[in-house]
Amino acid sequence: MGSNRRSFLKNIAVGSGALAAAPLMGASSAKDKSKLAYIKQSAERVPAMHFNMCGYAAPKLDKVRVGFVGIGDRGSGAVKRMTYIEGVEITAVCDIRQGAVDGAQKILGDAGLPKAKEFVGGDKGFQELCDSNLVDLVYIATPWEWHVPVAIAAMKGDKHAAVEVSTAKTMDECWEMVEVSEQTKKHCVILENCCYDFFELLTLNMARQGVFGDLVHGEGAYIHDLDYWHFNKPKDEKMTDGAYTKMWRLHENKRKANVYPTHGLGPICQAMNINRGDKMDYLTAMMSDDFTLKRRIEEKAKEDPFFKQFVGWEMRGNMDMQMIRTANGRTIMIQHDISSPRPYSRIHMLSGTECFAQKWPLKHIAFGHKKADEAKMKELEDKYMPEIVRRVGDMAKQVGGHGGMDFIMDWRLIDCLRNGLPMDMDVYDAAAWSCITPLSEWSIANGSKPIDIPDFTRGAWKTNKPVDLTLNGGGNTVVRNLKKADAKGQLNVH
Repeated sequence: MGSNRRSFLKNIAVGSGALAAAPLMGASSAKDKSKLAYIKQSAERVPAMHFNMCGYAAPKLDKVRVGFVGIGDRGSGAVKRMTYIEGVEITAVCDIRQGAVDGAQKILGDAGLPKAKEFVGGDKGFQELCDSNLVDLVYIATPWEWHVPVAIAAMKGDKHAAVEVSTAKTMDECWEMVEVSEQTKKHCVILENCCYDFFELLTLNMARQGVFGDLVHGEGAYIHDLDYWHFNKPKDEKMTDGAYTKMWRLHENKRKANVYPTHGLGPICQAMNINRGDKMDYLTAMMSDDFTLKRRIEEKAKEDPFFKQFVGWEMRGNMDMQMIRTANGRTIMIQHDISSPRPYSRIHMLSGTECFAQKWPLKHIAFGHKKADEAKMKELEDKYMPEIVRRVGDMAKQVGGHGGMDFIMDWRLIDCLRNGLPMDMDVYDAAAWSCITPLSEWSIANGSKPIDIPDFTRGAWKTNKPVDLTLNGGGNTVVRNLKKADAKGQLNVH
């Protein structure tokens, strides 16, 4: 099917040579058109594989020395979670703000742990950390534009990299991550916490055990009204103390693409064994007009002169959608909306020939037309909840981080490094899930035309094996001695 479609596209001249003739819906200038043409050219390049990182187990680390780069909301939460995991030494913290670093040091002090080495300064302060011999793993929670530069510096500095979502913004960044990871044999892990939520883990194990029969279709989403965060005005002149330093998240919304695809996509790709028996083949994308963001900027500017600098910006539309077809004939739909006034929804839906499961807005599993009742749900959870949840799930709920999934993700990352296990989410996943951003941008601008999704595994998906997301022979990583939650719902470390 794929080769026939490519021949068809070639015959109707949708290739890069005819791109100038395509209706560039989101391209208002020659610069925009050139950028979109470059996206397609970058997607079509296929560098040679240096080493297959899928299934690769790096040498064991008895202690994992972690350095954090970016200590905002996500980063500070990660520092705190790591203080609960045995076998972790937090040896370095880096941010452009001394106050953020001071906050991380307080977290360590409150946990009874020694201070970390500080790297504070300009945007490139991370380079010194990555070049040092202080860390084994660089945990990256910066604004998006710095994700890949820091990850590359980490791997070239002989460190593993763990990168917050979305990992990469461009096709070139996706390929650069892949090539450097292969060349250095250092992991580049996408920190997609939604893959470790309890229902997603349950349905993943059910899919692996054949409960769904053949998976046919999946849906995922990130629908979250971010009005407060978009307009959380910084209190200092350098704009460094808001929810998003220098208002970077608002800046990202000028891009007409799904800039945050991985929350919905990651768990579906794992259930469908993408890059490990199947691959995403091509996508088509569509976006609504902007009905709220530009208007909200104008309203805020009337209230506060600070926001006048953003008036006139052309913003992304409210809802964007991607339809993806896989090599094995499955379909995926991803939605993204961060500006409509509606309830939060992170859709996770899997539809198979024998079973159906969905979370958001309602959580249910069905066999045929009949939903499982409470007793049947408990039976399924008792039978199919993965061992990793049985091991650390209760502690994860107490430690926190989006209900516990953040902690399970961090625990699993450390346990794999300490036991020399393959990563659940490798660099090919980081690239494949993140490339939806530039590819959706191209498709939206070109009247929702389909565009091929690169095979970052270069054919290895046909023989790569799924990672068993259980303890997998490891599991010797424990949580430090914990007391019951205090009055604030927080745990004390001893």
